[in-house]
Amino acid sequence: MQKKYASFSGRMLMVGFGAVGQGSLPLILRHIEIQPGQIAIVTANEFGKDIAAEYGVRFRVEPLTRGNYAAILARELGPGDFLVNASFDVSSVALIEWCQQQGVLYIDACIEPWPGGHTDSSVHASRRSNYAHRESALALRGKFSGGPTCVLMHGANPGLVSHLVKQALLQIAADIGIDAGEPRSRDAWAQLAAQLQVKVIHVSERDHQTSQVRKRKDEFVNTWSSEAFCGESLQPAELGWGTHERNWPHDGRDYGFGCGAAIYLDRPGVATRVRSWAPQVGSFHGWLISHGEAISIPDFLSVRENGKLIYRPTCHYAYHPCDDAVLSLQEFAGNGWHFPPQQRLLRDEIDAGFDELGVLLMGHKKGAYWYGSQLSIEETRKLCPHNNATSLQVNAPFVAAIIWALKNPRAGILEPDELDYQALLKMSTPYLGKLVGAYTDWTPLAGRSSLYPDDIDASDPWQFRNFRVG
Repeated sequence: MQKKYASFSGRMLMVGFGAVGQGSLPLILRHIEIQPGQIAIVTANEFGKDIAAEYGVRFRVEPLTRGNYAAILARELGPGDFLVNASFDVSSVALIEWCQQQGVLYIDACIEPWPGGHTDSSVHASRRSNYAHRESALALRGKFSGGPTCVLMHGANPGLVSHLVKQALLQIAADIGIDAGEPRSRDAWAQLAAQLQVKVIHVSERDHQTSQVRKRKDEFVNTWSSEAFCGESLQPAELGWGTHERNWPHDGRDYGFGCGAAIYLDRPGVATRVRSWAPQVGSFHGWLISHGEAISIPDFLSVRENGKLIYRPTCHYAYHPCDDAVLSLQEFAGNGWHFPPQQRLLRDEIDAGFDELGVLLMGHKKGAYWYGSQLSIEETRKLCPHNNATSLQVNAPFVAAIIWALKNPRAGILEPDELDYQALLKMSTPYLGKLVGAYTDWTPLAGRSSLYPDDIDASDPWQFRNFRVG
């Protein structure tokens, strides 16, 4: 897997060097014709300095702030160069706008605000959302039409999952006996999802990785950035809202602006549980953590006739992190959402397990279909250094999108759903372990109301009311 997919003669600046930066650097050097001297890293702390030195990449501790980011970027980058944003607490929209003005290519794995943007109570909850951040980023299209390529939100999720949804739609169509052809447009994909009667799409993830070094008191343990996880978990729970839904949540809210493809709950994702399913674990309870794909996927798959919405699936994340991260979340909640003094990235000390990440498409004639990656820690270590299974599922499509941008440098501002899903999957698949497709007769009504009365809508299992854990 040493194939070079693209070459790059410019400068590349990586902002942030946590799990994404450290795990993607060896993939960048492996699959892009680029010299270590062309790459520089600026980050907020010394974490990963030894990894940068291992690859001969310049490393500088220099946190980006509202006051200095423009000067730092101007020092490091010029027209035709590439900004790889792997940071948190740095405004993605500010970096995107600078890159569009200066002719610099750009990618991020999620859209981040400046520090406090997730938790500033003086800002209305609707404006602390991924929905609002996405609207702000997409609004830049009007100012910079046809500018340098900017790929928004392209890791595992958001990112890879949009391509998995397309592949899953084609597989369901084939199994039902529908000739889907080769959809080439947004409208064609939306019409296919509507024809299949897909009502709900979960990004369904269960992280099974374990370590004998267990979580300690006042420590947050996770297989990716603990601070970024806590930040997004405090955003309001957000979900694409399907046209089949008839039970408005008691705490459901409209945003009042933007595309209208989603709603939010007047409570954080870290306090919102949902039922989901994955092949290895079966049914499980996950957290409805806010993610960009919960908005971009249902927006992309919306069907309108004469301006009227006639079809859209419900879509949201259902995430069960590794067991020590679950304990960390519970402590985080019990401490009134105060981040603990210590954090630990689980990577080298992981002794077993895998990450099961896929998309679960429900409501069609065959019930429910899960399609995604099952990647073990053992295979991960054979595939790429400085990764665990979770980070490699992020970093492979992250680097694949960098390569796509290098091959398409004047595509403007794009979301994952608008990219060439076949090309992105082809480059990512060698790093995803086993790609599994599995049908199930599971519904969120399974095992309900057997011991106590439950708040369900028995007339339609695919109502969000039935997925939500009371």
